[in-house]
Amino acid sequence: MKFSKKKDVIFIIIHVVKPGDSIYKISEMYGVPPAKLITDNQLSNILIPGQAIVVDTPIQYHVVKPGESLYTIAQKYNITVEDIVQANPNLNNTYVIYPGQTLIIKPGKLGTIEVNGYAYPNIDMDVLDKTLEYLTYLSIFSYEANIDGTLDLIDDEALIEAAENQGVAPIMVVTNKNFSSYVASELLNNYEAQTNLLNNIVYVLDTKGYYGLNIDFEYIYPKDREAYNEFLKRTTELLEPMGYKVFTSLAPKTSGDQKGILYEAHDYKAQGEIVDRIIPMTYEWGYTYGPPMAVAPLSEVKKVLDYATTVIPPEKILMGIPNYGYDWELPWERGDSASAISNLTAVDRAISEGTNIKFDEKAKSPYYNYYDTEGTQHVVWFEDARSIMEKLLLVDMYDLAGISYWTINSFFPQNWVVLDSMYDIEKIDF
Repeated sequence: MKFSKKKDVIFIIIHVVKPGDSIYKISEMYGVPPAKLITDNQLSNILIPGQAIVVDTPIQYHVVKPGESLYTIAQKYNITVEDIVQANPNLNNTYVIYPGQTLIIKPGKLGTIEVNGYAYPNIDMDVLDKTLEYLTYLSIFSYEANIDGTLDLIDDEALIEAAENQGVAPIMVVTNKNFSSYVASELLNNYEAQTNLLNNIVYVLDTKGYYGLNIDFEYIYPKDREAYNEFLKRTTELLEPMGYKVFTSLAPKTSGDQKGILYEAHDYKAQGEIVDRIIPMTYEWGYTYGPPMAVAPLSEVKKVLDYATTVIPPEKILMGIPNYGYDWELPWERGDSASAISNLTAVDRAISEGTNIKFDEKAKSPYYNYYDTEGTQHVVWFEDARSIMEKLLLVDMYDLAGISYWTINSFFPQNWVVLDSMYDIEKIDF
């Protein structure tokens, strides 16, 4: 693992709303038009204390502190000394600065990364069109595989066409029907059914114009671990000579011997050697039937990456990022279910309930509590600009290939503004 020195780099301003703040006041504070603040954050007229607001300004200002040099300031903003000199003609190439002096800063980026976004076929096409410019791959979810190797077809033509029009590589996603352990076992241990499945996959790849394949088999019986590895080998040996890339999605493991039907058959080391890209599903610690907590606590995500990068080449990993949250009723008891909620809806609900948003420093995730009209207490965990930035920093810290969003069906403008401030997006010729 590479320990990034860019933790304190300011890529974009994230303003946390305080009592008395307004859109106009924040606009005046940073010199950004109110309309831009509203668009970049999809704001309503009301703000709530604790709410994170991205302030996308092309320049920032730095007031020189005692002991600072152009070199240390350049490091802070991930730029060069020459970048500062060019942005500040008043320096006259003297490289001399003094405490209290205000410098114009044009922040740099951490590099270029790959970005994958999962989408259901029913995604609103306006949402898709606004999102595609930030993607390398569009993974369309999903073709379900049956025990005989047939595929349940999906209506994906419009999504593929939209992706190709914006230079985004479409990825075919195949899952075991209903994530059934039985279906997966039948396919992995029946050569004829497997042959039929691969023939059907090739047909779809060829006729639909896909760039590659994402295999997302889940809840595989532990006894089928080697059978799954062999199936992946067979798949890549068939598809790669045809020019197709092969991705796999993996449960978020923290060790090679982690127990549980979700984990045991997912062989990180073997898959890292076999396929082109690995997508660890680093989310769902907080989930529908689980106890209230952050969906992707940063501390837990790092544990997965600590292990994954020891057995998988980091340049093959696309770290999973959730684009949603959950609303739980309290007190929570085993068997209770939470309601999925978009990040924008989470903020709107906090506003309508008149409650302040808090930020958990360990999980690096926002949350809040409220009481509904029947007097039942709730807790909501979701993502905001702060939590997204913390996750994106891990890409640089671990030298990963990039990230993968589950899902892009709801548009979360803050995320894309933060991403664009930190990285350039890889586009692939296909």
